[in-house]
Amino acid sequence: MAFLPKSLFTHLGLSDMLTARMPARVVELVVAEEERSERLIGWVQLTIAVTFATLYAVAPRPTDASTMFQPVPIVLAAYIAFTILRLAAAYRGFLPGWLLVASMVADIALLYGLIWSFHIAYHQPAAFYLKVPTFAYVFVFIAVRALRFDPRFVVSQGIIAAIGWVIMVLYAIENSGGDVITRSFVAYLTSNLVLIGAEFDKIFTILVMSGVLGLALFRARRTLLTAARDAAATRDMRRYFGAGVADAITSRETEAMAGEAEGRDAAILMLDLRNFSHFAATHTPHDVVATLTAYHALVVPIIEREGGIVDKFLGDGVMATFGAVSPSETAAADALRALSAIMAGAPAWSAAMAAKGMPALAIQGAAVAGRVVAATLGNKERLEFTVIGSAANIAAKLEKHNKVAGTAALTTEETLDRAKAQGFDGTLSSLGLCKVAGADDPLHLWKLC
Repeated sequence: MAFLPKSLFTHLGLSDMLTARMPARVVELVVAEEERSERLIGWVQLTIAVTFATLYAVAPRPTDASTMFQPVPIVLAAYIAFTILRLAAAYRGFLPGWLLVASMVADIALLYGLIWSFHIAYHQPAAFYLKVPTFAYVFVFIAVRALRFDPRFVVSQGIIAAIGWVIMVLYAIENSGGDVITRSFVAYLTSNLVLIGAEFDKIFTILVMSGVLGLALFRARRTLLTAARDAAATRDMRRYFGAGVADAITSRETEAMAGEAEGRDAAILMLDLRNFSHFAATHTPHDVVATLTAYHALVVPIIEREGGIVDKFLGDGVMATFGAVSPSETAAADALRALSAIMAGAPAWSAAMAAKGMPALAIQGAAVAGRVVAATLGNKERLEFTVIGSAANIAAKLEKHNKVAGTAALTTEETLDRAKAQGFDGTLSSLGLCKVAGADDPLHLWKLC
């Protein structure tokens, strides 16, 4: 096997040079894809073998074939058994490179063994088998390897097939005697003579087809690796920016540019942990991070369930948008439903944290709906999606106003009216007109019960 790439004999054929250029998580994606490809190859090979066996069983036998020597059932049974074992190994995750190479050799050996047997079955000189149409199946075995998206396997299968056919030709010449070689094409087609040029054409065709298909797979593999990197990057982007923002970025028809802006009717939800600064100053970093993680584990799923997108984590603060990334007809109602659900779950969360020896931190929040500008800010090297407008400013001010008003969650009358028009039916209590720090005019506030 010295003519085969050494990297074929490593696990799944992944070369060290390939893996060195990719992050480990991307390598895992590629390995997983190649494992699926090997299972697919196994099923295709099994389907081909079973189909051929079925056709052989139902088709009438040639009248001039020997009834004493029937190698086809033996070869097919051996190949089906080998394919089943290989398929089982693929599903068990045991596919070292040497097994794949053995599989490629077995494919060609079984096919050529069947072809070799024709001169015995029909009582003809060995040169007889060089003309049998079963030779065309070699291209099927080579093409099946293309499902792996790895050019080395296709090229290696072609090399194995070409060398195997050279051996078949040499055997035919040696077995039939030197006078079996002819230069007449007519004599070649109408007798058991060997035309070297015709056999060279077969070998050359095998190698050219394998090379062209390998080149196509080389280009396709680059696309696969790029797609794997992009898939990993997209998953990371969804975790850092939220699914809505990541989807908006990846589905754009044009490249995002700084300065892009679009006005939308949206709702802004602001959340915070009361007295968190004192807690952070008096507890270990581990306790601080553990508390924040538990806090986010409570509020983020609720926000996303109601159609919101987390825009920012601001220490113990959370800013979420509804209808800002993509238009929504129920942004105000969704924001208030999310805030209500968070407030309903806050007491149990605080009690659970207290049971762990942590202070019973209270969650407070505010939701405000209104006209905002969804903007892309930054420069060509660093971009950030954010929302700008009075709704965002007022939501931040109301969240802080909870401490002044002695409340846990607030909204404005305008937001409540919008939410009710959109189907919100929660229970709130009016606080009347209130002076809010930073707001120009008093606001009619409502607290969530």
